[in-house]
Amino acid sequence: MGSYVPTTPSERAQMLERIGVDSVEALFANVPGEMILKDGLAIPSGLSELEVDGKVSAMAAKNKGFPTVFRGAGAYKHYIPAIVQSVAGKEAFLTAYTPYQPEISQGILQSIFEYQTMICQLTGMDVSNASVYDGASAAAEAVAMCRERKRTKALVSGAANPQVIETIKTYCFGAGTEVVVLPCKDGTTDLDALKAALDDTTACVYIQQPNYFGLMECAEEIGELAHAAKAKYIMGVNPIALAMMKTPAECGADVAVGEGQPLGMPLSFGGPYLGFMAATSTMMRKLPGRIAGETTDAQGRRGFVLTLQAREQHIRREKASSNVCSNQALCALTAAVYMSAMGEEGMRQAAVLSMSKAHYMANELAKIGLARMHGGEFFHEFVTAYDGCPKKLLSALEDAGILGGLPVEGGILWCCTELNTKEEIDRAVSIIRGVL
Repeated sequence: MGSYVPTTPSERAQMLERIGVDSVEALFANVPGEMILKDGLAIPSGLSELEVDGKVSAMAAKNKGFPTVFRGAGAYKHYIPAIVQSVAGKEAFLTAYTPYQPEISQGILQSIFEYQTMICQLTGMDVSNASVYDGASAAAEAVAMCRERKRTKALVSGAANPQVIETIKTYCFGAGTEVVVLPCKDGTTDLDALKAALDDTTACVYIQQPNYFGLMECAEEIGELAHAAKAKYIMGVNPIALAMMKTPAECGADVAVGEGQPLGMPLSFGGPYLGFMAATSTMMRKLPGRIAGETTDAQGRRGFVLTLQAREQHIRREKASSNVCSNQALCALTAAVYMSAMGEEGMRQAAVLSMSKAHYMANELAKIGLARMHGGEFFHEFVTAYDGCPKKLLSALEDAGILGGLPVEGGILWCCTELNTKEEIDRAVSIIRGVL
């Protein structure tokens, strides 16, 4: 906040005089005396900038950072061009308030509009909202979009991220929606179980592509099965993978959601992230949160506004299917700058490098006895079967400054991105060989 300047005592006195009181305490005259804190808060006295820097640095030093990361499971370490933080860190964006007054919020509204446009291009869908809190809440909100009076059952793939599944369950519990978690078969959604579970009470089917284990689902076939039962089809997608795989629209999805963290956001100890949501035009009025739209003013000049606001619960509370009327504007701006900087070819290159390096690592691990648990195509994550003690193996990697894969049932979930070099992969495999 480079331009922040606190008010002086004389300025405060002028403000008090203008509103007709002689002290700050007079503003609280109607508050019962026993409720007023007379001795002040037990807060230590202020520190100098140098002292604060020392204390914060000492706290930060307690964190353990890893130069090399082979773990994903929903949050990924990708390359972030320098321009991303340079633009997103500008004070005009960093300190901006909610854009309810379009006449003074054109910059923020345009940035949201551009973000929505890029998400539509990435997913192939017709309309996007201005984002929600994270990928898990986006999935849960998508399920709520699809619920109808007689269709109150959601079928959720058991191969989706467990945290996403739990979030969907939490939202559905409050709404009275039944959640059926479909079993997996060789790491992907069991299609026979899906067919058996579909009926005239099914509101939607949710799958993740690629799924939690990194595998590619039969997305088009699942969409056809869902639509044959007149249920809606929701796809949770990885935005980097979308640069090289079929879009949700091409797979027949009615709603596309996902975690936007790979689009220019560092891991940041878990946040803040953003959830992106896009849908077909027929589902547009059920999208939660905000939508920025393009318009013209009285002089015919291009402008931007928040549009279709009657969808939000502060306008039609009794008909609302969501309690979201906000968005992750700064994170959405970050994602928009990242996509602009990378471009179509840059994002495709990141996807291809991530996938090729993951396949190289899987092959090298198989040579030393850590074979893949599942067959089938995979993007940049894979599970190796391991019946030993994962802690011993992962501790050896940690001692070398490497964050290894995530222990899952029966094995370890590994991940590669474009940041992982061949030398890093070979070094990790060599350490694992020593442990085995």
